[in-house]
Amino acid sequence: MIRGIGVDTVDIERFARHLESAPALRARLFAPAERTLAVPSLAARFAAKEALVKALRGSGSLGWQDLVIERDADRAPAFAATPGLEQGLQALGIGRVHLSMTHDGGFATAFVVVEAREEGTV
Repeated sequence: MIRGIGVDTVDIERFARHLESAPALRARLFAPAERTLAVPSLAARFAAKEALVKALRGSGSLGWQDLVIERDADRAPAFAATPGLEQGLQALGIGRVHLSMTHDGGFATAFVVVEAREEGTV
């Protein structure tokens, strides 16, 4: 059962200006493996993190470093199973998170759908 849906859009140029004017922001918002990516990809990841918070109806105890996006073997994006995210999802009864990201035309957009954990699963 769907428990939440979130969407967020980021203006890539504006996001780049924020990263440039506040160098510590990159380290605050992104995990080490994400920090070297191009600005459009960072903007999409930031949109994804914001979309997840919207889908969950708040960040609770989650921090930016708990929300790490990686790609699977087919290059599909997914939130990494960090200890903080796993704990937060379990506390909310969330079993699965779906993520889609894109960047084009100067904007980055992400959609997140969270599903309830099925009864009888851990």
